[in-house]
Amino acid sequence: MSSDANQHPLSSLADSLRERFAEQLSACTIYANELTIEIVKENILEVCTALCKEPGFAFAQLVDLCGVDYIDYGKDEWTTESATSSGFSRGVEEAQEPMHAPHMPSRFSVVYHLLSHKHNERLRIKTFLDGEQPVVDSVIDIYPSANWYEREAFDLYGILFNGHPDLRRILTDYGFIGHPFRKDFPLSGHVEMRYDADKKRVVYQPVSIEERVLVPRVIRDDSRYLEDENIKQQ
Repeated sequence: MSSDANQHPLSSLADSLRERFAEQLSACTIYANELTIEIVKENILEVCTALCKEPGFAFAQLVDLCGVDYIDYGKDEWTTESATSSGFSRGVEEAQEPMHAPHMPSRFSVVYHLLSHKHNERLRIKTFLDGEQPVVDSVIDIYPSANWYEREAFDLYGILFNGHPDLRRILTDYGFIGHPFRKDFPLSGHVEMRYDADKKRVVYQPVSIEERVLVPRVIRDDSRYLEDENIKQQ
């Protein structure tokens, strides 16, 4: 069988991307039948414009855009493989200082999912953002569908998008404090809302729910793997 027959279907697109964006790409990988490229945030507008407008790519639709918080990514705070059927006997020992995994260049990233109807291909773009107040250029002039997606990433992760015409919260209340999808955001939040019968209006007050540590019970293998092990034992 020829080597071309064994080539991954996305290899041709990957090669075209490496050739076209040789200086802009930080990485270009194929995993689980998905092609992902990484670029620095300063190149996001140039790369997205080319991917959308050039006939060889024609990624004319932005399917999704989301934020990601990599704080403590890859860090284990408890042992899962040796857990007993009675579960864990201790709480989580939280890290004293925030950290992100060494192989992650920054805490935050924005992920773009593009679709080419012309070539029936999909592409994921990832760009990493620095700082407690991450900022990246808006792609709304290239992909109008980015409007609400970028507002959502701002609302939930606190990511700012330069050039967005109406960057305001979209899912949480206007008076909401913080960004709830950040990994260091408390599960109970900072404030709670209730209706005050005397004042006859909604009021905000410090959250009254006591913080508690959530520790998972036994983490069992996927049922598919358990089935494989049973076959081996027979």
